[in-house]
Amino acid sequence: MPAHTHSRPLPATTRGVDIRLPWWALALPTLAFVVLLALILNPTDAQAATGDPAITHILERARDMVTR
Repeated sequence: MPAHTHSRPLPATTRGVDIRLPWWALALPTLAFVVLLALILNPTDAQAATGDPAITHILERARDMVTR
């Protein structure tokens, strides 16, 4: 006589997956983005930066808009 297998009950919510992220899962990428954006918008710290004047002008405008 075969043994009966017990299946797991369905979760109470079947609308989607319920995933909780830790706080650092959002904070670290945000911090990295802000740091890289600050490095791009502050070209005076880059000693070997020689770029197209149009790109420099666009970045200066973006920096001015962010700082306002």
